[in-house]
Amino acid sequence: MRPSLLPLAVAATLLAGCSLIPDYQRPESPVADAYPATVGTTAGEPAALLGWREFFRDPALHRLIQIALDNNRDLRTAALNVEAYQALYRIQRADLFPALSAEGGATRQRLPRRLSQTGESTISSQYSAVIGTSWELDLFGRLRSLRDAALEQYLATEEARRSTQISLVASVANAYLTWQADQALLDLTRETLRTYEDSYALTKRSYDVGVASALALSQSRTAVESARVSLAQYQRLVAEDRNALTLLLGSSIPEDLAKPLDPNAELLGEVPAGLPSELLQRRPDILAAEHQLKAANANIGAARAAFFPNISLTANAGTLSPDLSGMFDAGSGTWLFSPQISLPIFNAGSLKASLDYAKIQKNVQVAQYEKAIQTAFREVADGLAARDTYREQLQAQRDLVAASQDYYHLAERRYQIGIDSSLTFLDAQRSLFNAQQALIIDRLAQLTSEVNLYKALGGGWTEQQADLQDAAAPRS
Repeated sequence: MRPSLLPLAVAATLLAGCSLIPDYQRPESPVADAYPATVGTTAGEPAALLGWREFFRDPALHRLIQIALDNNRDLRTAALNVEAYQALYRIQRADLFPALSAEGGATRQRLPRRLSQTGESTISSQYSAVIGTSWELDLFGRLRSLRDAALEQYLATEEARRSTQISLVASVANAYLTWQADQALLDLTRETLRTYEDSYALTKRSYDVGVASALALSQSRTAVESARVSLAQYQRLVAEDRNALTLLLGSSIPEDLAKPLDPNAELLGEVPAGLPSELLQRRPDILAAEHQLKAANANIGAARAAFFPNISLTANAGTLSPDLSGMFDAGSGTWLFSPQISLPIFNAGSLKASLDYAKIQKNVQVAQYEKAIQTAFREVADGLAARDTYREQLQAQRDLVAASQDYYHLAERRYQIGIDSSLTFLDAQRSLFNAQQALIIDRLAQLTSEVNLYKALGGGWTEQQADLQDAAAPRS
């Protein structure tokens, strides 16, 4: 028996490296080699390697992000998905190795005399203890293709987890900044409302003595009521912002972190844009799409291998005895060797359809990979365009606030000494309030665009892709 198995073993060894997976070639990048906005694309450490603690400079925001990373349910689900796909990969890889099992059994049977060869009823017993193995010879790489596909799915899920973490960091930052901005607008509205109420009281006294007109009194009251509307609006927004941030954190917000946004504070670091080619190596959603593409490519190899014979080996050895006490006596040994080969002959085109489906799925993944690159390119380009224009807009808005303050103070003095009417003073109040509101809103928009640019460049994660590859099981 051993000499007859030698050729088969040699053939299996020679064919062990056979694979029908198509050679993988990364699709050409469907975007330009440079971003349309080049101003501000400073050199330096890539954003993907710039940790969020270095980019965000607010210690309160550091605490909130850490709370979210520890408690957010979406991130927890993404991490569990990684563990699940890792288990599926281990299951698929285990099919490459022989399975070994041990079995023991006992059978007692009574035969009636009409069925017995002796004409008398008999009771027979049989006891067995067997160690068996089964193994599919992966001559054409079907199991290896499925293993590679499972590995790529696992790696794609790990990248999806990284993408979820980056999105979570950016979402917490944006929610916190929005909460701060609405608190600043709420404080500004309260202060403005007090100013309007003082102005209304002064106008009311002037009206009572016949100095101010009914029109001036009505306009002053309109300003008060308008500020009250804004006050209620910002109170609602602050409460909603707090609820949204609580959901992202997965926990309550520490009470000592509530503070209004300072439009002049430097809250974020500088983000170097780099080149579009760096997105292919750093951004998790693009890496995940490429892993999905590689998995689809491996599935083509499995579909091709299904056209070829399937060879499996089954063998067992043990002991067999009619009584329990004699199971391990001399001469009770038993063995079985059962090789099987299965060759598809007719399946009504099922195998061909499976191969066509695998190829179509690969084309789908190519399109999704290219779309991920185009989306990333647009997000970065938008962020770079916003970076420079917001700088100019904020500076202009600060100048407008300064001019409105001068206008307000001048109008207030002229109104108090009776040179101008209350209408001019009221217009100055409204102009200053609107300019201050716009400054806070523009500063929030500028900070949000910087956070989104940091996210678009793959920032918010400091682990290296090499660490992930080292953690994966070897392919051989």
